Amino acid sequence: MSDATSAKPFELPVRVYYEDTDAQGVVYYANYFRFMERARTEWLASLGVDMVRLQDEDRRIFVVTEVNTRFHAPARLADDLVVTARLDVLSRASFDIEQRIFRNSTDGDLLISGIVKAAYLDADTMRPKRVPPSLFGENQL
Repeated sequence: MSDATSAKPFELPVRVYYEDTDAQGVVYYANYFRFMERARTEWLASLGVDMVRLQDEDRRIFVVTEVNTRFHAPARLADDLVVTARLDVLSRASFDIEQRIFRNSTDGDLLISGIVKAAYLDADTMRPKRVPPSLFGENQL
């Protein structure tokens, strides 16, 4: 697995479609969370985390327990966005992921910034489990 906290965060390009917007052509606020979820999923996959194997064989799951988000500016129909994800804090049974959404590139307008806290749980008991040191690579922070 690669290092989850490299200097440059993981980036996922996203294009805003009609289905993502409200009647005014502005991205509906809840859809930003969908974009962030996609980026987290792809980020974990880029680190070698196989979510299906983790759930089916290891009997472990990730559960979002908290989201703190600030909306800076709206995205609009046909905008090209970049959604980032980066490990911010790793604790015993949870981790914080810093996420941002930009228009056009990470040098573009910052639209959304936030922290998503996820817990690492036993899939059968739903109790917290220690995050394995290898999950995010060797140099976690």
